[in-house]
Amino acid sequence: MARFIFITGGVVSSLGKGLMAASLAALLQARGYRVRIRKFDPYLNVDPGTMSPYQHGEVYVTDDGAETDLDLGHYERFTGVAARQSDNVTSGRIYQGIIAKERRGDYLGATVQVVPHVTDAIKEFARAETDDLDFVLCEIGGTVGDIESLPFIEAIRQLKNEEGRENAISVHVTLVPYIAAAGELKTKPTQHSVRELASLGVQPDILLCRCEKPLPETERAKIALFCNVRKEAVIPALDADSIYSVPVQYHGEGLDAEVLRAFGIHDAPAPDLSAWYDIMDRKQHPEGEVTIGVVGKYVSLPDAYKSLNEALVHGGMAHRVKVNIRWLDAEMFEKDEDLAANLEPMHGILVPGGFGERGSEGKISSVRFARERGVPFFGICLGMQMACIEGARNTSGIADASSTEFGPTDEPVVGMITEWMSDEGLQKRGADTDLGGTMRLGAYEAKLSPNSHVASVYGANDISERHRHRYEVNNAYRERLEKGGLVFSGMSPDGMLPEIVERPDHPWFIGVQFHPELKSKPFDPHPLFAGFIEAAVKQSRLV
Repeated sequence: MARFIFITGGVVSSLGKGLMAASLAALLQARGYRVRIRKFDPYLNVDPGTMSPYQHGEVYVTDDGAETDLDLGHYERFTGVAARQSDNVTSGRIYQGIIAKERRGDYLGATVQVVPHVTDAIKEFARAETDDLDFVLCEIGGTVGDIESLPFIEAIRQLKNEEGRENAISVHVTLVPYIAAAGELKTKPTQHSVRELASLGVQPDILLCRCEKPLPETERAKIALFCNVRKEAVIPALDADSIYSVPVQYHGEGLDAEVLRAFGIHDAPAPDLSAWYDIMDRKQHPEGEVTIGVVGKYVSLPDAYKSLNEALVHGGMAHRVKVNIRWLDAEMFEKDEDLAANLEPMHGILVPGGFGERGSEGKISSVRFARERGVPFFGICLGMQMACIEGARNTSGIADASSTEFGPTDEPVVGMITEWMSDEGLQKRGADTDLGGTMRLGAYEAKLSPNSHVASVYGANDISERHRHRYEVNNAYRERLEKGGLVFSGMSPDGMLPEIVERPDHPWFIGVQFHPELKSKPFDPHPLFAGFIEAAVKQSRLV
């Protein structure tokens, strides 16, 4: 029977609940337990799929095609457990399901209310598919006191009662701010936050206190006294030099031991943290460094490319080098004079995914720079499409090559994908289809050309990668593009959809239609990112 750990946050947002949940799960996993992490998001969107990256950060996509919160990326990277559709739910999805049932008459004329109908749906989500697990960690989005999160707090109150004290605990992540003028850490915000949570019927068992200065024993005792927890259950969480130091740091402060004690587990095996010590060593003691220019359109918000950032770091870990990432706004490169000044210092150029025309010409110019100068190039999703348009214009003689995403064109080298095969059968889409959840989403297989560069990078001819796109390189242009030197080295199993392109005459030039960053992990770097950074290391020795 699975035990539940409910994780809430107080005082302010952005305290790192997701990272805390991922770290705690990794520590429990290191002790031999089977874990899964889930995210409850209080907003009314059905999923994050149609939300602006400036509002929400990246959309994380699972193997089964769910568009989810970026915290699920932390969960996967820290535990290696593949996330699923059932691991992220929003208020919008909860209400959508309830309203659909009411319209069908499933409630037999009863008045539909937050309690019990909404709370029951939340509890059903928390308990689903947990029979083979030891611990289920459930992170509640938002901050205690927000009106949106009240149904979720009520649901976990009920769950704690129904599951019993020995099977459900609450961890509250809070802030102990440092007031420089007074030279003191202040515990009052934590006290008020815990009081707010307790007033809703949930007494936290453990407090994780984010602070930028060490938490004195006197203040720890004070928090324990006023918040009705053991002093040992007040866990300091100071800022770390890297997110990959956090599991070891939290273990040192006794977080996992205190969680097990709260469940009455006193005979748990000691954790094997050797993999995390190795990761820390590679991160903290690099033997070189490279600079990668990421030419994107959402670069003002790093969370928009969270998984990409981490995958580049993982690629550096694979070769024990520090990766310096330069976030470059694609719109800067509409003029050629800006291009060389910004890209010449780069040891590698990466053009990531995105939507819409803004910045597209700057991305195309970046691809041309990388191709002409022999700089390692990596294009992801839209980045691959821009590589194909650049090749069409400049090496295949198709001067007007463009994408139908940007408007009508006589040379649709990239066009809307209207049908494809999935596990559920033939999928069809049209220009008037709803935007939410209608793309080619989730894991799809691809066949690699046996003698291609990308096959040697993967060490395989058959791969499976996660997709999130509505437009595709037009296979009808394949012959003309390949005459210009752009080889289609990866295709869908039916040979209809281009998945990977490369230039054999270039030191490292690969474009992929999928998102390999979503499967990279610190202890298992994705081969494409490891290969890209290896090429960047070689480039750094040439300049």
